[in-house]
Amino acid sequence: MALLSFAAQPSPIAIAQDDVAVVVAEDSVAESSETLSISDPLAADVEAVAATPAELEEKIAAAALAGHNAWMLTSCALVLFMTAPGLAMFYGGLVRRKNVLSVLMQCIFLMGMMTVLWAVVGYSLSFGGSGAWVGNFDYLFMNGVQRYWSDAAGGPVTPMLSDDIQIPMLTHMLFQGMFFIITPALICGAFAERMKFSAMAVFSLLWGLLIYCPLCHWVWDGGILAYGSEHAFAGGALDFAGGTVVHISSGISALVAAILIGPRMGYLREPIQPHNLTFTALGAAMLWVGWFGFNAGSELLSDDLTSSAFAVTHFSAAAGALAWVLTEWCILKKPTVLGASSGAVAGLVCITPAAGFVQPMPALFMGALAGIVCYFACSKLKHALRYDDALDAFGVHGVGGTLGAVLTGIFATRACWNISGDSKLGLIESGDPSLLIGQVVAIVVTYAFAGIGSLILLKLIDAVIGLRVHAESEQRGLDITDHGEEGYTFA
Repeated sequence: MALLSFAAQPSPIAIAQDDVAVVVAEDSVAESSETLSISDPLAADVEAVAATPAELEEKIAAAALAGHNAWMLTSCALVLFMTAPGLAMFYGGLVRRKNVLSVLMQCIFLMGMMTVLWAVVGYSLSFGGSGAWVGNFDYLFMNGVQRYWSDAAGGPVTPMLSDDIQIPMLTHMLFQGMFFIITPALICGAFAERMKFSAMAVFSLLWGLLIYCPLCHWVWDGGILAYGSEHAFAGGALDFAGGTVVHISSGISALVAAILIGPRMGYLREPIQPHNLTFTALGAAMLWVGWFGFNAGSELLSDDLTSSAFAVTHFSAAAGALAWVLTEWCILKKPTVLGASSGAVAGLVCITPAAGFVQPMPALFMGALAGIVCYFACSKLKHALRYDDALDAFGVHGVGGTLGAVLTGIFATRACWNISGDSKLGLIESGDPSLLIGQVVAIVVTYAFAGIGSLILLKLIDAVIGLRVHAESEQRGLDITDHGEEGYTFA
């Protein structure tokens, strides 16, 4: 995501108005300053806009920068929209009525706490320096990220991300920060309705710093899992928008948390039904829309690859929803709103690591396969192993992210990603399993690091402040006992 993106090659630009013709091409800019042919009363206006090819080229570059930055800021808003209201409503509808506010509060609280943590130190630990294991403190307190005054320049200076990716570093910091927010929020689905709010807050803070930041650096900042990095294990892995960093890490952490904290009271002995599937369906739709910023925004520019990532994201979500519904229709004899919502999210999760590397037809296959596999993970595997992943964080994000990472190693193509013509990527294109092996290595490393790390953190928190609410609080509901409020109060 961070530095694997590429800028579209500049193409000739033609501006025509009746007899006015202004043609600027790369060769003409280099060879001659005489590029204007003007025989019209509008000539003075044209000359005012671009007196020389160099000035016109500068204005074109400025316009491109503005366009890229506008798209990225839009993507920032879309990804934040995924946490609340998207995930908040999706999860909120799945819990029982007495716990709806507790889930909404978790999402909104994390929007605040994780943002502050990211701005102060998280971004620096993730994207500072070029070491193998973790970032440094170069960007501590946003040093080198925010605009600053330069006497040499005679004005304020905006640090840019890189020569190739011309967006402000502040924009990049904001965009990546939205991922930092939603990832621990995904984990909350596993221990919904029974974990102390204080324990959730401490766990999310420590998990973000000690697990997410290193993983982010490993994959997106030249670390041990970055494709082509000098530090990479087995050549590294491709992860366009967070299959390993976001979904596998949150999924395995959710599974560990669900097992360690134990099932909800009455689990598998009495029905525990979602209280508001309308919320869940609307939340899924919001996630679907927000995911366009999540995946297509990960190109970090607005170009032709952005369009491809946008399209495959939509196709995979659609195929996932369709496949899940058809599967449960065959088995349960009824298509459900919950199935359509969950299937769409499964398809979105699966395409996340592959969004910038695969074509639309493989994306349809990936989404459909995710819908089927995640359906069985949530409906069969969970009950067979008797763990209470309350909102199926592992079944959708862990399983879907793993599937997507593997399929990226199969379907990735140089036709999507701007790579040397001599290089081939996925197993189908190249016949070489090297990338697939790198993907599997990244999956195993992420499972081990996030899983063991989460286990240690949860054990420590349990020893100090405790993880689980008292039985009486769980029976009454966390809305009242933790927050002193009710989600539904009717006069």
